[in-house]
Amino acid sequence: MGGIGSRVSGFLSAMKIDLLTLFPGMLRGFLEESILGRAVRAGLLDIRVHNLRDWAEGRHQVTDDRPFGGGAGMVLKPEPIFAAFEELSGPETTGVYPAPDGEPLRLPLVKELACEKHLLLLCGHYEGVDQRVRDRLIDREISIGDYVLTNGALAAAVVIDAVARHIPGVLGEEKSLTQDSYEGNVLSFPQYTRPAEFKGMKVPEILLSGNHGEIERWRREMRERRTREIRPDLEKESNNDEPDC
Repeated sequence: MGGIGSRVSGFLSAMKIDLLTLFPGMLRGFLEESILGRAVRAGLLDIRVHNLRDWAEGRHQVTDDRPFGGGAGMVLKPEPIFAAFEELSGPETTGVYPAPDGEPLRLPLVKELACEKHLLLLCGHYEGVDQRVRDRLIDREISIGDYVLTNGALAAAVVIDAVARHIPGVLGEEKSLTQDSYEGNVLSFPQYTRPAEFKGMKVPEILLSGNHGEIERWRREMRERRTREIRPDLEKESNNDEPDC
């Protein structure tokens, strides 16, 4: 059942990602533009966005109800979610639920997810989902930060974007990954482009020297300095090794 969540790509060899949400329109533009859009069109990603209401019963396709025990807000019901998972899941499916109380989305986890064959992301809304969904259907509960969003589709988009960068071929320049922040537990170095001087601010002379060895040394030093100043906690952690996909 595709519903409003139309198929974005039809390549069987691509990494498959399904998203369940009540607001599919929030994700379509994001998935069709820029690097993600090119990856989909190139057959590297097969992404489908589904409207959860397509699995809800009744004329009004109700997907939420009041929480037992009282309290503010509404909770997503288990019935349509279980029905959707039963139809969309396969033997290689990893169920993912972005939630503020999940494990932090950090680089090692991103690399793990990039090795999966099929991700099925459930976008929470309102006060979240019935706990029985999380207990039975979800393999990874993931938090993108210590804050709460009004819509789980936003968090799902962050997860997809972070994971997609580690799919071979998605980035036009694979070296970009090695220069990213958090690779090797250090932040990235400052970047400059033309003009060499702008409003009295000059590009560091070393970057104009053409001495690639000295430039690489400067970049390493800047990465270490920025990490010490901004994220000293990273220096205490072990290096992020590439997982064996």
